[in-house]
Amino acid sequence: MTYVQENDPMDGYIRLRREQPDLFRNEEGSGAIDIVDPSQAPANAGALGLVYQDPYLRLLRDPVRFPDGRLGTYLRILSTADAPSGAILPVVNGRILLLENYRHAIRAWTLEIPRGFGTDGLTAESNALKELDEELSARVESITPIGTVHPDTGLHSQLVHLFFARLTATGPLETAAGIRSLVTFTPDELDRKIIDGTITDGFTLAALTQARLRHLL
Repeated sequence: MTYVQENDPMDGYIRLRREQPDLFRNEEGSGAIDIVDPSQAPANAGALGLVYQDPYLRLLRDPVRFPDGRLGTYLRILSTADAPSGAILPVVNGRILLLENYRHAIRAWTLEIPRGFGTDGLTAESNALKELDEELSARVESITPIGTVHPDTGLHSQLVHLFFARLTATGPLETAAGIRSLVTFTPDELDRKIIDGTITDGFTLAALTQARLRHLL
């Protein structure tokens, strides 16, 4: 994948508006937050446009009009890659597998299902299988799509595909990615971990909900 880091945030922003206008659409009717022309931003708005970009994400600071008529700015994160990313709820012999993973953003260890950015050229399911292989060295018996989730609609536009996977075995973990161990739970044990606040990862909670509603657990 190639990308360009702009010296002027507005250069990349203008090009993005031209090449992907759907990212800047406004909903008809009242009540929505509209993206406006940068010339309408308040004088003290600060930097606008494509303020950061790397191979994984773009950070945009849009000029907007709020429903009450005020003009201001709003941050949002877009995925740089077009490849579908995935998160997978893996099960072996009726036990749910979670990774003990260190997450830099919260500076803490979490218990969560495998997930990852998509790879260009692969389908959502192929990316999910790739993650299981890389993180768990998993032998997969079956994999089932169980919907999608927006991880943070207040900031991130990303749509993540969820899967339920039955495994026959796992192998070495991808420790270089911050994974410390693999922990297994019965569904009832996992429920208690959710109630007591041990498990807070949104992908894990969304996948568990989908799997239960589809009677897979």
